[in-house]
Amino acid sequence: MSKKTIVVCDHIHQDGLDILANDSEIELINAADEPKDKLISEIIPLADVAITRSSTDVDDAFLAAAQKITAVVRAGVGVDNVDIPGSSKQGIVIMNVPTANTIAAVELTMTHMLSCVRDFPYAHNNLKLDRVWRRQDWYGTELKDKKLGIIGFGNIGSRVGKRAKAFEMDVLAYDPYIDASKATDLDIGYTKNFEDILACDIITIHTPKNPETIGMIDKEEIVKMKDGVILINCARGGLFNEDALLEGLTNGKIAKAGIDVFNKEPATAHPLLDLNNVTVTPHLGANTKESQKNIAIQAAENAIAAAKGISYPNALNLPIKENELPDFVRPYLELIQKIGHLSSQVTKSAVKSIKVMAAGPVADHIASMGTFATVGVLTESLGDQVNYVNAEFVAAERGINISKEVKPNNSGFTNKVGIKLTTTEGTISIAGTVFDDTVQRIIEIDDYVLDVEPKGTMIFFRNTDTPGVIGSVGKIMADNGLNISDFRLGRDSKQQALAVVRVDGHVTKEVIAALQELDACISVSHATL
Repeated sequence: MSKKTIVVCDHIHQDGLDILANDSEIELINAADEPKDKLISEIIPLADVAITRSSTDVDDAFLAAAQKITAVVRAGVGVDNVDIPGSSKQGIVIMNVPTANTIAAVELTMTHMLSCVRDFPYAHNNLKLDRVWRRQDWYGTELKDKKLGIIGFGNIGSRVGKRAKAFEMDVLAYDPYIDASKATDLDIGYTKNFEDILACDIITIHTPKNPETIGMIDKEEIVKMKDGVILINCARGGLFNEDALLEGLTNGKIAKAGIDVFNKEPATAHPLLDLNNVTVTPHLGANTKESQKNIAIQAAENAIAAAKGISYPNALNLPIKENELPDFVRPYLELIQKIGHLSSQVTKSAVKSIKVMAAGPVADHIASMGTFATVGVLTESLGDQVNYVNAEFVAAERGINISKEVKPNNSGFTNKVGIKLTTTEGTISIAGTVFDDTVQRIIEIDDYVLDVEPKGTMIFFRNTDTPGVIGSVGKIMADNGLNISDFRLGRDSKQQALAVVRVDGHVTKEVIAALQELDACISVSHATL
């Protein structure tokens, strides 16, 4: 059996290199110190699998050279520098290492929390750099008995909660996508009311970065916080509106902030660096020796498994090859994933079950439909932690039941796919089809028949079917500077209607509140695809 070649494009821990070098079936090429032009033109063409980090872009040039490559392992979490759709079309599986730095991120969060309450960096600099011994200048506060609000209670947030309990803090978790028992079983409070978090003494955020969470802490939220609040962000840049954060820190509303991540990095000229009530680090969430070792080991093991064709751990995509998948199926897989993502954004609550339905020839691929649908549903709450390989396992781990049903094809469409999502707050059913091979459309939402392109920012407005509603909705959009790009309406037999309004721009809390105040409003939500 010929050896498989694994190319390491960027520097990883020596333990990972040793695993690769000691496998008799693997030919290792360590190209971390090679110029990038040589890496692409001379070395990548030799590779069966590549291991990259942030220094190597998996872009058009990389993919053009990667004629033999079957998989790329990103040694870390972020895949911003990887062209995943382009890789899929070329049949290349993209994998990452999402959990190896969990403890490092948790401990850095606690570091920032402690640094904020005790002014540690400033006391340190005052003594070591200025050679001033003034104990009276550094009266801090204690974590004990302080109320900690945790936004996002996944792998990192839940572990922060456990450690905060050890400091005898009063901990409250907010995460609409988990069952409350995940927090309460740890003797940690749980709330579905975000304003309960805003009343905490210290607030830390641990969510994926997506349209729902960008700017999650903005000026409006800061105004509602108690005076002297402490904010921590060791998750993703942009979850806090940095202008609002700067204003709150300057005017004293926010006492302290601990920041590891920025919206644009490197952030060497950021105005937050000028403030003396901010502790900052240069995106060190994964920067521990143990974390880097774990990342390298997992990346090496994943690369070997992929090279040998054993498995593709933490795959973020599914390779699409002409000879393996009927052409007509691909847009339905994309559509069912979009429907799943849409349904979870609209409901914004803990998922209990996912029922995947298909009718027509596409139903022969309902197993794949189930995987894509599950990824779509769980991506909103889990981000990079869910992928095509682990989706159904992750769902089972969370107690989510997944079922698949092939239905009689009596819809009038050649093929039809759909999801019935059951959550702690109720159910929603969404179905769609594909016209002319590639034109994806949502054709049903619950009992409403519509024709909606699953794209962009959408507002879902359910109302009593009375005159003037469309005009009122349009006026609210205009008053808030939102251009309507499409407006679709469905009606039922109960004198109710559902409008799906596609808009250009960001749907703010003010827009949702204004729609809710309309007399005809039954419910309103929004989503972005």
